Amino acid sequence: MGKKSNTSKRYAAEFKRDAVALVHPSGRTVTEVARQIGVSPEGLRNWVNQDKADRGRGRRVR
Repeated sequence: MGKKSNTSKRYAAEFKRDAVALVHPSGRTVTEVARQIGVSPEGLRNWVNQDKADRGRGRRVR
């Protein structure tokens, strides 16, 4: 059995911006985009929600 790492993977701000940009105009779900780019849906959802908060829109993505 392998050991599970407790460290989370860090992504560059540019990668996060690009990932968020893939969600908005595409009409695809966060899960679909996350699977395509190889990140967790929860992580991408957090990035999308943070982007909305940064832009002054408080509505969260589910």
